[in-house]
Amino acid sequence: MAYMHKNLSPDEGIWSLRRLPDMDEAQFSQWQTLLEHRTGMTLSAERRSFLETNLGIRMREIGCSSYQAYYEQIVSGPNGIREWSTLVDRLTVQETRFFRDPDAFRLVSDFVLTRPREALKKRPLEVWSVGCSTGEEPYTLAMVLNECMTQLELPPLFGVTGSDISKPAIEKARRGQFNPRKLMGMDETLKARYFRPAERNTVEIVDSIRDRVCFAGLNVLNLDKAPMHGMNIIFCQNLLIYFRRWRRREIVRRLAERLAPGGLLVLGQGELTDYQPPGLQRVPSEHVLAWIKRQTDEE
Repeated sequence: MAYMHKNLSPDEGIWSLRRLPDMDEAQFSQWQTLLEHRTGMTLSAERRSFLETNLGIRMREIGCSSYQAYYEQIVSGPNGIREWSTLVDRLTVQETRFFRDPDAFRLVSDFVLTRPREALKKRPLEVWSVGCSTGEEPYTLAMVLNECMTQLELPPLFGVTGSDISKPAIEKARRGQFNPRKLMGMDETLKARYFRPAERNTVEIVDSIRDRVCFAGLNVLNLDKAPMHGMNIIFCQNLLIYFRRWRRREIVRRLAERLAPGGLLVLGQGELTDYQPPGLQRVPSEHVLAWIKRQTDEE
C-alpha cells in the first residue's frame, strides 16, 4: 500500500504520513496502457501493488497527491518527459550481478574460442548487451572476451555496447563503480584482475575493461532505428519476460537482423518458447537458449 506525506500547518507539525487511496481498475488500466504503449512492457494484474508502491514513493517525493494527477503530469505536464524517465527507471531497473548466468557466459566463451584465429585477427568482435541495466552484464561480457583473447594469445580486439531504456541506469553503468555484493559468486582470480577498491567502500572496473565498453540509451520498441549492425554476439537476458508473446518474437526478429552471419544470439531460458526465429539455428544446449545466424552460400 502506498503512503503520502502531507504538508501541514505549523501548528500541526511539518510532516505527517497519510495513506493513498487504492488504485481503482480504471486507473490501473490507464497506467498499464501507458507503460505498454511507451515501453512495450506489460504489467499483469498481480503486479498492481508493485505499481502502487513505486508510484506512491515517487509521488511522495514530488508532492503529488493522486494517481490521476500524477498521470496527467506525466502525459501532458511541462516536465512530463523528464518525470517519465525517472519513473521508468523505478519500474524497469532489475537486480543484477556479475556472471549472473554462468552457463550463458560459458557458451559465449566457447563460441569465441572456437572461431577461426584469422577471423579474430582481422576484425574486432562486436558484442551487444540489450537491456543492460546498470552495466554488470556488458562488463562481464568484456571480461569473458578478454579471458578468451588472452587464452588465444591474441590482442584484445573487441568492443561491447550496453543499451537500456533507463537513463539513470546507463549513467551508473558508465561510472563503473559497484557495491561488492554485486561480485558475489565470482571467481576470486577474476575479482582481483578486473576490479580495484574505490570510494565509499565500492569497487570499480579496471580501465582496460572500461575502455572496451560503451553505453547507449535505447528503447527496444525502436530497434529498427538502432545503429548496431553486424554484431558477432547479442546478449539479451531477463528482458523479454516483460513483453507479450507476439512482441517477444518481433524483438528477436529485429535482433537477428543485426547479427553478422555466424553470429550468436543469447536469450534467457524460457523467454521464447515454441518459436524458431527465421534465419537462425538453435544451439544444442540444455541450459542456455541461444541461436547462431546461418551463413548464406555466398559467405
